[in-house]
Amino acid sequence: MARKTTTPRPANKTAPAKPPPCEPCKGSGQVAVTVRVGRKHRPVGQQDGICLTCFGTGEAT
Repeated sequence: MARKTTTPRPANKTAPAKPPPCEPCKGSGQVAVTVRVGRKHRPVGQQDGICLTCFGTGEAT
């Protein structure tokens, strides 16, 4: 009686698709926030703040 031999099928493993970078922060997770001071709230500079669109992950949802 002959033995049946089967060749193992190759696993179809595909890498998960990486989400596109967030547009407002361009994937960095930080955006520039204007700092305002004084009674008239004049802008004096900018500081880094967390991106509220992606919550700092840098990936679009």
